[in-house]
Amino acid sequence: MAARAVSLLCASQRNMSALAPARTSVASAAALPMATGAPPPAPSTLRLAPTAAATAAAGGCRGLAGVVVHRPSPTNTAETPFDFSDENYAKIDTILARYPSNYRASGVIPLLDLAQRQAGGWLPLSAMNKVAKILGMAPVKVYEVATFYTMFAREPLGKYHIQVCGTTPCMLRGARDIVAAATDEAGCTLGGTSKDNLFHVSEVECLGACVNAPMAQISSTTADPYVEDLTPDSMREVIRTLRAGKDIRVGPQTERRGCAGPQGKTSLLADVSGPYCRDLKAEG
Repeated sequence: MAARAVSLLCASQRNMSALAPARTSVASAAALPMATGAPPPAPSTLRLAPTAAATAAAGGCRGLAGVVVHRPSPTNTAETPFDFSDENYAKIDTILARYPSNYRASGVIPLLDLAQRQAGGWLPLSAMNKVAKILGMAPVKVYEVATFYTMFAREPLGKYHIQVCGTTPCMLRGARDIVAAATDEAGCTLGGTSKDNLFHVSEVECLGACVNAPMAQISSTTADPYVEDLTPDSMREVIRTLRAGKDIRVGPQTERRGCAGPQGKTSLLADVSGPYCRDLKAEG
């Protein structure tokens, strides 16, 4: 019965309200067990997030790159110290200058990305709270963003996060074989991390490089390059190159240039200008 209740909780709270501070009322929290026919728990037994054991009993309930709900751990609580470095505070000033002063919240994604890179490739709860404080946002609004995008990981991953696109064009071009090759060469399961903590492999939705399918994005604390036109053999070679500490070949893993067809480039022959960013301070 407890496993069933946890399963229902996972199914109904995949949005970020599950990550909010524990303000759930006794009445609303007690409504879930009532749906299963069990008596409501005493207030002292209510918890915001299921334990790891309960989640396992319920059959998982994990997101693409992390757990659905926040589980406090000794290294990941609201009290865990986190602050941006001086270098990153300078970057924050540059980022926020792109937006009107009354739309600072528009910088939430780049600031979360900056926090994740500083934290070693994942987003602690205290880092999300720091971003909320800087932008003047309610913390739950930041949690909603961090759990919507698979680029953000809320638990530690491997040094390299291999994200294989599994949407239709890539699937038709053999994405399943790429996933199999990646997990086998990395030495982990899909959604898991290798024993040497070098690799974490996950399947994600469209990454926008359909013309170069199948493809994957490999994220680390310094870069997020695409590897494209993959085959199982070339996917294995990419992972072997990373394991050896060498630079990988970015883009097509064939002789193809960019996304050009067999006839080469036939349009947009001149250099493309941009991007252009308005000078908001000059405009008042």
